[in-house]
Amino acid sequence: MSGRAQLMWDEAVTGYNFGPGHPMDPVRLALTMRLVEAFELDRGPLEVVAAKPAGDSTLRLVHRQDYIEAVRRASADPAAADLSYGLGTADDPAFAGMHEVSALIAGQSVGAAEAVWRGDAAHAVNFAGGLHHGMPGGASGFCIYNDASLAVARLLELGAERIAYVDVDVHHGDGVQAAFWDDPRVLTISLHEHPRTLFPQTGWPEETGGEGAAGSAVNVALPAGTGDEGWLRAFHAVVPELLGAFRPQVLVTQHGADTHFEDPLAHLAVSLDAQRAVAESCHSLAHEHADGRWVALGGGGYAVVDVVPRSWTHLTAIAAGRPIEPTTVVPESWRHEVFRRTRQLAPQRMTDGRTPQWRDFLDGGYDPADRLDQAVLATRRAVFPAHGLLP
Repeated sequence: MSGRAQLMWDEAVTGYNFGPGHPMDPVRLALTMRLVEAFELDRGPLEVVAAKPAGDSTLRLVHRQDYIEAVRRASADPAAADLSYGLGTADDPAFAGMHEVSALIAGQSVGAAEAVWRGDAAHAVNFAGGLHHGMPGGASGFCIYNDASLAVARLLELGAERIAYVDVDVHHGDGVQAAFWDDPRVLTISLHEHPRTLFPQTGWPEETGGEGAAGSAVNVALPAGTGDEGWLRAFHAVVPELLGAFRPQVLVTQHGADTHFEDPLAHLAVSLDAQRAVAESCHSLAHEHADGRWVALGGGGYAVVDVVPRSWTHLTAIAAGRPIEPTTVVPESWRHEVFRRTRQLAPQRMTDGRTPQWRDFLDGGYDPADRLDQAVLATRRAVFPAHGLLP
């Protein structure tokens, strides 16, 4: 296996644009790439690669052909978008070229999976990806094609027998869970805000996989307001033990930045520093349990200047083996670029000034009256016995 890391990037992915006023502003992608370049991460051990768009045969690994055709029709004529497929809605407005750019983003995630499986790279990042709500027959939650599911499906097609998917976006990774609900070869783990208070209102701990795949779906439903300590406590109380029992050959992770306390669409209170800590943990877990094979994706994140570019630049730097010290000053050239594009002032450092700490769930005991601990224990009780683990 190569020691190199790959960053999947084609500037055309910034064409994934639902229009003015939509939260999914593609400037977040452009600003992330400019920050990666400002830190010169695109030199040295990180290879920037543009993969080809996913063709219909690849898209059909997850999506129905009639849906692909509906996306293509809406792409050619947005006014003709078929609402029955979730196209032309407030969440997923149709736009010209929608099929082409969605297939391009999917192609980057599929290319990342191929590179890692074939040993062309140890780690591969596609921060334009992580569109985890897309369903086999419909768009949902700002997601047209589910590139995360397609990456996992491609790994299965290439011969992988055990794949772990860990999703730390604030929203439940419902599309990926649905795609592999009945497949025991894929372990999906999602940590997200509780479905009582956030879209898509799924991801209850009782959702544990279909017939013949008991325990293959894992859901940690976090109380609104959960901050760094609780978020990290929940992650470490669930993810490492399950990966140790499952023994994945590849780890695919989704790093939606919308858990942040500044995000306008959700209600968790996680810092950039805790997001960075989870990225570091995913990197370590890939080496510990998956021979270093790690595919890291982006996802949600709607604080498009202050949070997303820094969070995903940290992720990219970790994958490249050049982690950025949190107190590092943000390059002045990037701050000028932010102001030029958005007329907003950019953050000054690569940190929120936090030092995330948490109490270990097992070593430190748990509080049965604490809502966070109740959520963790509900998940452990629901799925740990299926993996031979004590709840």
